[in-house]
Amino acid sequence: MSKRALKKQISTLSNAELQEQIMELYERIPEVKTYYDFVFNPKEDKLVDEAKIKISNEYFPTRRKRPRKRRSIAQKYIKHFKTLGMNPLLLSDVMIFNIEIAQTFEQSSPGQPDAFYKSMLNSFKELVQYVTYHHLLEELGERLERIVALAEEGKWPNADLFDEAADPS
Repeated sequence: MSKRALKKQISTLSNAELQEQIMELYERIPEVKTYYDFVFNPKEDKLVDEAKIKISNEYFPTRRKRPRKRRSIAQKYIKHFKTLGMNPLLLSDVMIFNIEIAQTFEQSSPGQPDAFYKSMLNSFKELVQYVTYHHLLEELGERLERIVALAEEGKWPNADLFDEAADPS
């Protein structure tokens, strides 16, 4: 159904029928419940903290011996937060934290597979693009510079690409 057809259909419903439709969506579709829970009671800080714990657990596990280092876990949270319409500054913080924790891990265990460095570069490019789009370079510029500096200090194979990506112009 197109957006136009949906608007036409909705306009024929009474207020009570609309409320009934929304309640049915809320009960049946978990994504709708999550959305309304967030919209009416955001608790963004709590969500950010939970995400940071899960992300850090990928590199410094508390319940198992070996780190998994899955970038997909962070990407899942980032995508979810974008869908919810989270505050861009908080979302940027999660994106930066993902790279910072990976860099901390790499410092304690250097010589990761090339896929690790490539993945972190992709995360960094996405971060710079997001921060630039939302005009947050002034607030987050120091943290971005620190990420580039750590990549260079750690002699990452793609450190020069981090430097290039950091300049959005």
